[in-house]
Amino acid sequence: METNLSLHPDILTAIHRALDEDIGPGDATSESIIPPEAQMTGRIIAKQDGIIAGLDVAQAVYATFDPRVDFRARAGEGDRVVNRQTVAGVSGPARSLLTAERAALNFLGRVSGIATLTRRFVDAVAGTKAVILDTRKTAPGLRMLDKLAVLRGGGQNHRIGLYDMILIKDNHIDFAGSLEEAVRRARRVHSGLQVEVEARTLAHVETALALGVERILLDNMTLEMMREAVRMTAGRAKLEASGNVTLETVRAIAETGVDYISSGALTHSAKVFDVSFDYVR
Repeated sequence: METNLSLHPDILTAIHRALDEDIGPGDATSESIIPPEAQMTGRIIAKQDGIIAGLDVAQAVYATFDPRVDFRARAGEGDRVVNRQTVAGVSGPARSLLTAERAALNFLGRVSGIATLTRRFVDAVAGTKAVILDTRKTAPGLRMLDKLAVLRGGGQNHRIGLYDMILIKDNHIDFAGSLEEAVRRARRVHSGLQVEVEARTLAHVETALALGVERILLDNMTLEMMREAVRMTAGRAKLEASGNVTLETVRAIAETGVDYISSGALTHSAKVFDVSFDYVR
C-alpha cells in the first residue's frame, strides 16, 4: 500500500512528525513482547455516534510507517456512524499495527471530532442560504488537516492563510486612519485578491458598499443589525456574520439572510472523536 499522495503535503509532513515524536528510536514495549514475524488483524471502532472523517489520513499513517500494513476503510468519509461501529479493518505485521496505532487514532479522532461539530452547525442552518465557514483558529502546524476536517463535515473553508485573501480588520483600519484608506492601500498592492472588510457598525457597512468591496464581515452585530445590513446590501456584496456564534444562536443568525457564518469553534473547540483499535483474535 502506498501513502495517500492526494493528501496535502502539509498533512503528510505532520504524519512524519507525529510518528517521529511518538516512536523515537523504537517501540520498547512491542519490541520486547512481540516477535518480528508475528502477524495481526485488528479493527478500528467508533466509541460514539457522530461523523467519521480522516480514514485516509489514518491509512497514510500506517502506510508511512510500514507499507506492508493493509488498511481497509469500512465507512465513507463524512458518514454518520454509531457507537461500536467498525470503521476500518487493519492487518499486517503485529509490531507495526501497535506501534503506529496511537498516531493513526490521534489523527482520526481529531478530524472526526471537527467534522462532527461542523456537521452539527451545518444541520442547524439547513434550509437557509447560510454557509458555515471555518477560521484561522487551527492547531499550529495542522492548518490543512483542520481545514480538511471542516470540509468533510460539510462546511467550507474561509481563507487558508494570510496570503490568499485580503481581510481588513479593525486594527488595520485604525492604523490606516480610515476604512477608505485601508481599502485603497490593499487594492494598490494586491489588486488581484478578493477584499473583505470588517464592519462594526451599519455606517461601516454603508462605507464598505460605497467602496465596492466583495465581502463584508459583520462583527458581533445584533440580529436586528444583521437584518438591516442584509436589507442595505441588497446583494451588492456577500455578508459574513462572525462573533458569538454557537449552536444555540447559529440558526437565528442564518435566518437574518447573511451569506456566510464563520466560527472558530469548529476547529478550536471541537471535542476529539473517540475511536479505538481492537485486536481481532
